[in-house]
Amino acid sequence: MNLATPPPHSPSTEPDSAWAPLAGPVFRALWIAQLVSNVGSWMQMVGAQWLLIGHDPALVTLVQTASGLPVVLLALPSGVVADRYDRRMVLLATQAALFTVSTVLTALAFADVLTPAPLLVLTFLLGCGTALMGPAWQAIQPELVERRQLGQAAALGGVSMNLARAVGPAVGGLVVAATDAAWVFAFNAVSFLGIAVVLLSWRRPEPQTAVPHGERMRTALDAGRRYVRHAPGIRRVLLRTILFVPGGAALWALLPLVAIHSLDLGSGGYGLLLGAVGVGAVAGAFVLPRVDRKLGANRTLGCGALLFAGVLVVLATVRDPWQVTVTLLFAGLAWIAVLSTLNTALQTRLPGWVRARGLAVYLLVFQGGQALAAPLWGALAARLGLIAPLLSGAALLVVCALSLRRWPLHDGQDVDPSPSAHWPAPPLVFEPGQAEGPVLVTVSYRIAPENGAAFTERMEYVARARRRTGALTWGLYQDGQDPGRFIESYVVASWSEHLAQHSVRLTLTDRRHEDRARLLLVPGTRPDVTHAFDTSGGPVVRRTSPGPVEIDPATDPQQPKGPS
Repeated sequence: MNLATPPPHSPSTEPDSAWAPLAGPVFRALWIAQLVSNVGSWMQMVGAQWLLIGHDPALVTLVQTASGLPVVLLALPSGVVADRYDRRMVLLATQAALFTVSTVLTALAFADVLTPAPLLVLTFLLGCGTALMGPAWQAIQPELVERRQLGQAAALGGVSMNLARAVGPAVGGLVVAATDAAWVFAFNAVSFLGIAVVLLSWRRPEPQTAVPHGERMRTALDAGRRYVRHAPGIRRVLLRTILFVPGGAALWALLPLVAIHSLDLGSGGYGLLLGAVGVGAVAGAFVLPRVDRKLGANRTLGCGALLFAGVLVVLATVRDPWQVTVTLLFAGLAWIAVLSTLNTALQTRLPGWVRARGLAVYLLVFQGGQALAAPLWGALAARLGLIAPLLSGAALLVVCALSLRRWPLHDGQDVDPSPSAHWPAPPLVFEPGQAEGPVLVTVSYRIAPENGAAFTERMEYVARARRRTGALTWGLYQDGQDPGRFIESYVVASWSEHLAQHSVRLTLTDRRHEDRARLLLVPGTRPDVTHAFDTSGGPVVRRTSPGPVEIDPATDPQQPKGPS
């Protein structure tokens, strides 16, 4: 079987349908394989938590910590790996690693020698594989569906997870009650093979690396950090994630304890509670497109947080299993509404060259927040009981909803992260080395005095683009002897970084901001650009024969030319 990537703008019969992305054969096959793997992961989670249920309550919550903590440690390096190497090969390697670790876990469980320590260590290693896989998995989504379908694709990813949550815990609980936890570990190990088969069958086009050749890990990490720092829309998505995660984590950390101590349920009952969350999330995926069109992203986030807070209040005060089960349906609906909205906001804003690193930061905040919050909720439950932490989580979610008035998501309708290589090749009289640098780029503009204030205001958006794409420093200066002359200057770490600005890093949004600023140029003038190289180690341009350097008038850097 060979699966070819469909054309990026192939027509779909019902582009607004929640299921439209499944028309693509690669996306459909990967979605089904991911669903099976997610079922195995939830079965494994139930088995691991149930093996620890007779120990200290904090040990139960540490299963979630062991699964999520690796994201804190590995998310950012994983993003660099996914941007540097073929994302398909990265995903294949992680599937092989996850299969190996799961096989070891299964063998120890069947041998009846699986104590809490090795269980948590192996769960941590599975979390490491998931952390390495996450950015690459998220970053390939725009290769599989049209940009306008990224919202539906994100929702379908949530459907896959929550269908698995509906089926996996229930089946896992029944299997553990009827046989042994080793069998759920075995199913999880086999489930990783399905994704590997689909990836091996995917004929992916030749990937274009987004990391300059020879760039070190530290430099690539700095580039991703710099992009997020100077992208207000991305930062606001991360802030909304930070505000939602601690309260939301209370449900996942404390639900096993609610099932045992508040509702007197066994492993099968706990699985059914998780299944109710999953069913609610699947139902939410059907209504989410209409809800989002009616309410918008910010109201959807606010309603989702308040609904989730109400569920936590019910868990703290109600002792009837059926009432709690019905209430958990709304938890699933709220969860997928919030996560799909945040994921879509990121996917539609991040350009391809830094997509995996940007998504890695999001996964770091989301999964790391859960990993850090879970043991705190567990410790609070061990000290004060279940009511106090559940109500505290609800209060945090109410604060999260109210904060949307002060810190809403920015409108992303006018953001187009498509690449725009609109800068011409720099006309130099020599060929710099890739590592040559730092490089000082200056751009001189001729602006009428009455347009000076408007020009400096519009250049603030240009400044963010420069910093996002590689500028270490940036400044805009007005000539004291010639007030109509404005000079933009910025420093890039290396020549390869500047060439990356020319080739892959600029977007159509960046170009639009440049064009808005240049509309204020004095008619008939063009920006004048120069490139200067650090001479701390001596002259960069060296002549081996006497006489001046001959310059081709066609490439004379003093001639007017476009932006660089």
